[in-house]
Amino acid sequence: RSQPCQCPSSPPPTTIMPAASSSAAATPATSRGGGRVSAFTMRAVARMSRARWFIFLRRVYQYQNGPRSDLGSNPFNSSGWLALELGVIVAQMVITTTVVATSPKERPAWPLRLWVCAYNVGNVLSLPLLYWRHRHSSAAGRGDDPEMHGAGDALRNSSYLMNKARAFLELFFAMWFVMGNVWVFDARLGSFHRAPRLYALCIGLLAWNAVVYSLPFLLFLLLCCFVPVVGYALGYNMNSASVGRGASDEQLDALPRWRFKEPDVPRDREKDDEECCICLAQYREKEEVRQLPCTHMFHLKCVDRWLRIISSCPLCKQELS
Repeated sequence: RSQPCQCPSSPPPTTIMPAASSSAAATPATSRGGGRVSAFTMRAVARMSRARWFIFLRRVYQYQNGPRSDLGSNPFNSSGWLALELGVIVAQMVITTTVVATSPKERPAWPLRLWVCAYNVGNVLSLPLLYWRHRHSSAAGRGDDPEMHGAGDALRNSSYLMNKARAFLELFFAMWFVMGNVWVFDARLGSFHRAPRLYALCIGLLAWNAVVYSLPFLLFLLLCCFVPVVGYALGYNMNSASVGRGASDEQLDALPRWRFKEPDVPRDREKDDEECCICLAQYREKEEVRQLPCTHMFHLKCVDRWLRIISSCPLCKQELS
């Protein structure tokens, strides 16, 4: 008599092992990939926070929103920025003069030539102000210029007059910017085909001035909205990181780390051994800690964030080797 077939109710365990092993192998690979992306993002943000343009933008924001003590502290009076302004002004003068000279037969509906010529006159008047800013900012930066001693009243008077002239010139450019928008974008009389070069020149100048006038708002969005969000998401203070050079990932990996363990026998310990001086919280059982070459100990997350900003001990200021 034949025996009844005893079929197993579940597949043999050997059929499950390959899938389990593949998933187990995929998990570390995924975590390593995420770690690489996080490390790459952190390094990219660190490099950006130490870039010269980012440091300059922070100086501009601090100057605009803080006390303005003297002329030399203004980042817009630095030699690099003044050279950039000079290049932009000269380029505008050359382009406007060339376009007006090569378009004598164009007949725009509004007097666009008058608008361009007045705009060019404003650029010419900006050159003496630019030279004055360069001269007095360099004198204020030296601090020991012989002309500065005993000439405080004359310097204040000249500064007052030049600042007034600069304010009037900026007011003129603002009013002329509004007038240019009215003349160029007037749908009733505007006709681009009658004066294509003049219209293109005016649109370019208006677009440039619109970007310049919107710079404070763009700077506010960058430093007050984008930078804090990125810093909070990555645990990285971008504003402080530009002050000094932080530690690299290789330096952090070389530092010893372990899980804190309370001693079995109570003993007298210093305050530095009882709590982390960064977060001011006492060490708890099995918390990850890290020790620096100076033998000072901190929470792992606290000291890693600190070292990415400044590669020195928060207590004794000893640099990492």
